[in-house]
Amino acid sequence: MLTPTKRFWSLLSQYNSLLKQIYIYAIFIGVINLTLPVGIQAIINFLQAGEMTSTWLVLVGFVLLGISLAGVLQVLQLRLVENIQQDLFARSAFEFAFRLPEITLFKLDKVHAPELANRFFDTLTLQKGLPKIIIDFSLAIFQIVFGLILLAIYSSYFIVLGMILGLILWIIFKVTGPLGLKTSMKESKYKYRLAHWLEEIARVHYSFKLFGKDGFHLNKTDNTVQDYLKSRESHFQVLLTQFWFFVGFKIVLAAGLLILGGYLVFSERINLGQFVAAEIIIILILNSIEKILQLVETVYDVLTGLEKIGHITDLDLDANNGTLKLKSDAGIHIMAKNIYASFPDDLSGIINGLSLDIKAGEKILIEGSSGSGKSLLMRLLSGVQEVNSGKLLINDIAIENYTRSSYYQAVGIVFPTNQIFEGTIRENIEMGSKVDEAVIQDLIDVLGLNSFLNRRPKGLDTVIDSGGRRLTRSIIKKLLLARALVKKPSLLLLENPLQYLEDDEKKRIINYLCKFHADSTILVISNCEHWKNKCNRIINISQNQE
Repeated sequence: MLTPTKRFWSLLSQYNSLLKQIYIYAIFIGVINLTLPVGIQAIINFLQAGEMTSTWLVLVGFVLLGISLAGVLQVLQLRLVENIQQDLFARSAFEFAFRLPEITLFKLDKVHAPELANRFFDTLTLQKGLPKIIIDFSLAIFQIVFGLILLAIYSSYFIVLGMILGLILWIIFKVTGPLGLKTSMKESKYKYRLAHWLEEIARVHYSFKLFGKDGFHLNKTDNTVQDYLKSRESHFQVLLTQFWFFVGFKIVLAAGLLILGGYLVFSERINLGQFVAAEIIIILILNSIEKILQLVETVYDVLTGLEKIGHITDLDLDANNGTLKLKSDAGIHIMAKNIYASFPDDLSGIINGLSLDIKAGEKILIEGSSGSGKSLLMRLLSGVQEVNSGKLLINDIAIENYTRSSYYQAVGIVFPTNQIFEGTIRENIEMGSKVDEAVIQDLIDVLGLNSFLNRRPKGLDTVIDSGGRRLTRSIIKKLLLARALVKKPSLLLLENPLQYLEDDEKKRIINYLCKFHADSTILVISNCEHWKNKCNRIINISQNQE
């Protein structure tokens, strides 16, 4: 498991070339900013002489040129950082889009997937925080280091003072840094918990409208808000402690530099011009420390954001070790040999020693007592979950030996869960595949979707809401069935696929499946009597287990 700081360095390593350019610019800016006091020192020396010479004008031009050049380099830095911000956003978006469907079922069942997606918004935190860390933080550090080096040129006493101040700064971060990160992580945890609870209120708003008169949702919100405020106050106390440390550090630094500089002037080891230049350098160093102080909370936010996003990237993905491609020209032969399987965190096991032999092209009605593992069997056959032990063979080859892409292409699935997403009806059916229009129209006719589409001016291009909101449950079932059938699968796994449909529609669709998908292997879980008449046989999995 990576620590937040290791995640941060890993993130930066992806932009090595851009960061090198940014830091080269930062070094030049730091050097230019610190050559300005030297130029001012020379100008003061000329002013003390009381003569206006061409050299004085050259020095003025030199100072103005340095200010202009520093400004140009800062603009170039902003362009490079903007490139990093844009790339970071795109990279994070595709990382989430790729990983969320690929996370192994055992890991995803332990969390609420939409809540994980909320962590994407920490990408915006990174976008806002990284420029400050990369540019402002690094420039401040460079100016402090170069400033102390320049002061050391004036006198070796400044070297000792710089080392002492550097040690103090390191101790401040070493002592308070880990505690600040810990409190920031705790604050973020309650922030996401509150966001998730508000989403739950929005998702079941009817329930809270009808049954929430006692203010349960408000009380629970209040409890979470209190937890957040407590953790936020703890984090602020750490920031406050660091602030006081930095204030003390600034006082010590200013006092040390001023007293030492004054002593060197009185002892005639440096002249007045050098003292003025040293004072300017001291002001730059103090401003840089002030900038670091303001950026500390940003550093915590970035590290916390990386940890939250890292929680997604740390979740295991489905293994895809298979090398064989499943040929889906005909039905699929299924054989289960003494398989054991269970849901995540269920030690007792749901399927215990199940054995099956289903020939290619058979139409099988799956029955069994409640809790016997009918739904779990469908998940195993769909390939989204693996057996704990035993052998599950597809066309006499272990299922894990097939590539997931070829296996999923050969399988059509209708599960009870609502899998409608926000998009057009066509997108919900095709799922990105290129499907012949005649095939889609044939399915529309069979499933009885014509009247539904005719009432919508855009037809298949009508946009529907997430979860099929404002659609009837029968229409949702038909769309999910169309999605499963449109790719002409060799294996159909159907769990209550015709629920909420009228009896005549059920018969028509069942007859179509058995006739036009005669070569396909079909496994169905349903209490519809017409399935019993059309299926080759009924398998009671309760009786096929040990």
